[in-house]
Parts: sequence; C-alpha cells; structure tokens
Amino acid sequence: MIPVQFDYLAPTSVEEALAALGQHGDDAKIMAGGQSLLPVLRMRLNAPEVVIDLGGIASLRGIRDDGDALVIGAMTTHHDVRDDGLVKEHALLLSKAAAEVADAQIRHRGTFGGALAHADPAGDLGAPALALGAQFVIAGPGGTRTVEATDFFVDLFETAIGDDEILTEVRIPKHTGWGAHYEKFVRVAHQWPIVAVAATVKAAGGTISEARIGLTNMGSTPLRATAAEQALVGQPATEDAVRAAAASAAEGTNPPSDLNGDSDYRRHLATVLTRRAVLAAAGG
Repeated sequence: MIPVQFDYLAPTSVEEALAALGQHGDDAKIMAGGQSLLPVLRMRLNAPEVVIDLGGIASLRGIRDDGDALVIGAMTTHHDVRDDGLVKEHALLLSKAAAEVADAQIRHRGTFGGALAHADPAGDLGAPALALGAQFVIAGPGGTRTVEATDFFVDLFETAIGDDEILTEVRIPKHTGWGAHYEKFVRVAHQWPIVAVAATVKAAGGTISEARIGLTNMGSTPLRATAAEQALVGQPATEDAVRAAAASAAEGTNPPSDLNGDSDYRRHLATVLTRRAVLAAAGG
C-alpha cells in the first residue's frame, strides 16, 4: 500500500528537530532508520501529517569512549554497532546481538536508538541493553535527562521518551573482559525471535563470579533473569551447574502465547537458551 500524504522535514540539529516536534505535536512522527515506521505507514496503521527524519543530524551518529562507559549515538546503525572495535572490546554482548538483527540490508539502515525507542519486546537489542545496565540520554524542551534501562522500557511499544522528546544517545557501562553470547530461537531465517537470551559473564579459573542475563520476548518489555543470575554466582562453568541455574531463568516472566508457541513453550525455551548462552559466554 501507499502511505497517506504527509509533509517531510529533515532537521540538521537536535534543537531543530525538537522545535519541529514541538510545533507539530501529535501530528508528527519521528523517523530514525525507518525500518519500523515505514511498514506501519505503508499499511496505514498510522497516518502522521508530518514525518521528522533524524538522518541528517550528524551529532546523533557514532561511538565514543567516555571513561567507564561507551556512548552510542541514537542514529548509529546496527552494522556499525556490530563491527565497532570499542563495542567488541568493552560491550561484546551488543556486538553479538546486533549481528543477529534481521538481515544485512536492515542492519545497514536500521539504527540502534530507533530500535530501542520502538520498544518491541521481540526486538534483539532491548535485552542486551538491559543486561548491560544501559543509560538512555533523552533531549527535550527543558534540556537533557538520563534514564536507567530499568525505567526506560515501560510497556509494549512504550518507553520513557515523552511526546516532545528525542533519544539522543545510549551510555553502556564497560564490561571489558566479560564473555558474551546472544542465543536466538527462530523457525525461519530473519524472523523476530520467539525467545532469545542475552548473556554476559565474568569468569576466571572456570568459576563464574558475575552474570547478567536479558530475556527477549518473555513479556511486554525486555526482562532480566535475576534468579538465574544470582544462582550462577560462584558456580563452575560446567554443563550441570549452568543447567541447574538456568532452570530459574523464566521466573517472574509473562511470555505471550501466539502461533509460534504458547507461554509454557516459551518458558521452557528460556531455560534451554539461557543454558546455551551462559555456557557460550563463559567459554564452556
């Protein structure tokens, strides 16, 4: 289908984009990479009068080292997140997850911040961002504010970004030397994950000292498998020990039931994928 007619704005600064958003209010939609918005417009599930394209704002792209954290611009593509040397060194889990986003075309067009702001619980980047303790920098008419990952994802397709605000960058605390793995279960290639697990593990001498695990598509938002994380601390990175800890991965989750599987099936998948992800991350 063809979208309904709309006006197109291409600001070159965050300030200009905020001004346009303030002027047009509910009649406007922000576009980052367009990989989520354009299909919605084509199907006429949304009909904004104005589309504000952030693609021309150079300050929103790029990855930099900021001491104890990496700063990733909201308009940085999945491809660049996957291949960046700083990300591989200090936040390997993001590189692993970005490599699993759809296909090469979408990874070159889709953006890190756009995917997180879209907040699809089946998206591949929410769980890794949550597991790594990301902080989201949001700009609005009153300046900027920083929101912790635990408060950023509010509900299905809903975040802490206000109607008059724009996500500008994401701060990722460094996890240098941590192993990482993103285990994704699909029925066909490039499908949204039925369930996926993002695991990053700090281990030495074959013993796990700390683990952070994010769950994809196990509720209306990305979730942490906190019970499994706690159970892994001090355990050897062996099949039996990790399997026992992973048995609690689905605690506190509320997975959906759909044509790809019911909620019980997803809970079982979460335990299996957690075991695989943790063992791979720990080098086991």
